[in-house]
Amino acid sequence: MATVVPLIKDFSCEYGVIETVSPLIRRIVARNPGPFTFKGTGTYVIGTGRVAVIDPGPDLEEHVEALLGALNAEEITHIPVTHTHIDHSPASGPVRAASGAKTFAFGPHGSGKASDGITVEEGGDHEFVPDVELRHGDVIEGDGWTLECVYTPGHTSNHLCYRLAEENALFSGDHVMGWSTTVVSPPDGDMGEYMASLRMLLDRDEGIYWPTHGAPIRDPKPFLAALIAHREEREEQIADCMARGIVQIPDMVAEMYKPLDPRLVPAARRSVFAHMIHMVETDRAACDGTPAEDSRYRPAKRSGK
Repeated sequence: MATVVPLIKDFSCEYGVIETVSPLIRRIVARNPGPFTFKGTGTYVIGTGRVAVIDPGPDLEEHVEALLGALNAEEITHIPVTHTHIDHSPASGPVRAASGAKTFAFGPHGSGKASDGITVEEGGDHEFVPDVELRHGDVIEGDGWTLECVYTPGHTSNHLCYRLAEENALFSGDHVMGWSTTVVSPPDGDMGEYMASLRMLLDRDEGIYWPTHGAPIRDPKPFLAALIAHREEREEQIADCMARGIVQIPDMVAEMYKPLDPRLVPAARRSVFAHMIHMVETDRAACDGTPAEDSRYRPAKRSGK
């Protein structure tokens, strides 16, 4: 029986209005709903008086003005960014200009793959360069709050989550979202790294996740376990497709994703491509040459068989 990921679709918001969601956390949602952003990007404000702003969001004037207006009587001291897709980091520019606060992130778009010489996909904020580069285990401290950096490559190579120590909460960006599974799109997206990052989080003990899109995940461990099982089952489906002579990604997607919103077909193909790369790397699939979206795949011939 296929694993059912317990997705959380019950989420409402009023655009441009800052809402208190916990003693130390407020949220304001940008008006950028869509098939990949759900109701929109949730920008989080941490603390009171002197605050951090996590994932300022897209560079929408309405959103930036609402955020800065809501914090007019407070001081923004830190701007941490989970990753550099265009719905997360571009508003850091005007927020930084208005506040003087420094930006914090793993690095520019694609920086987690830079040493491999990989050119990353479109859809990234290629203008963003953080004032302060962060690594796993680094700590950012402010007035009454502490954020620990948790490096979670997979969705992007520069993806960071942030643990709010005072509430044992994790800002999970797009790595773990309650409303949907996460798109992993090569070459910057990496399914092997994504699965390893999920398993790493499963070994941690945060009690609640605050994704950048949608509602909080209040029981993270079963949710993580379901995500891992779901991805493993996708690879079992791919193996079954290859065994039945379905050897190209578009045909696999048509077989595996029923029904599927046509707007999501390209993303599904990218995710299956990410799985194919992972299966080739782990000697469970093969193709001629370097894996590509238009390759013909086959089960790998294991040594000794």
